[in-house]
Amino acid sequence: MPDEESQHRHILTFNFRQGRNKPRHDEAFASLWPRYGLEWAPGEGRIDFAKLFGREAPLVLEIGSGNGEAAAAMGAADRDRDLLAVEVYPQGIADLMDRAEERGLTNLRIYQGDALPLLWEALAPESLDEVRVYFPDPWPKKRHHKRRIIQPEHVRTLSGLLRPGGVFHCATDIADYADQMLEVLTAEPTLENTAEDFAPRPDHRPVTKFERRGVKAGREIFDLLFRKR
Repeated sequence: MPDEESQHRHILTFNFRQGRNKPRHDEAFASLWPRYGLEWAPGEGRIDFAKLFGREAPLVLEIGSGNGEAAAAMGAADRDRDLLAVEVYPQGIADLMDRAEERGLTNLRIYQGDALPLLWEALAPESLDEVRVYFPDPWPKKRHHKRRIIQPEHVRTLSGLLRPGGVFHCATDIADYADQMLEVLTAEPTLENTAEDFAPRPDHRPVTKFERRGVKAGREIFDLLFRKR
């Protein structure tokens, strides 16, 4: 884990662009955030997830849930596990809460903010059953590649949060980022690839509107499935 000074000056892995909320977004926050939102701030220590969800269950972390299409569908299909979704954009969070409400999800909580302090402070070692990073910000310019979430130090942190046998699942439609992901994940000694190279898209990961746009634009989709040793 980075020291305190490093944590305060860490490089952000997202570029926050504040859009304008639509009335339905504001309504979702007003009515649904008390149910689905996770109030936590750096310095508050570890989260008691059994208390948060009202039960003891395997915990899945999704970093960058976007508009929540995948998170809501996977949460509905896998109600025996709890899902913590992390997202910075309020519009996406509002959409996810609406989707969760439509499905009657009780196994979802959402944290709005930078995922890195959450990883460093709020989660116990070997407390996660799975980590999901689907279509993260690709930071296409080479000088910005250091901002990508899949970096050796972040992967090392995330692997430490996975239980033995836990799954680290990434997906992207950016070929050079896929290559970087494969290199970084392969180099982490506590992880092993479940495939010889990239993995076939697992049936349980839904094809989202965002992914369909990428395919329509001619981009290949890359899945990477690694397991904690």
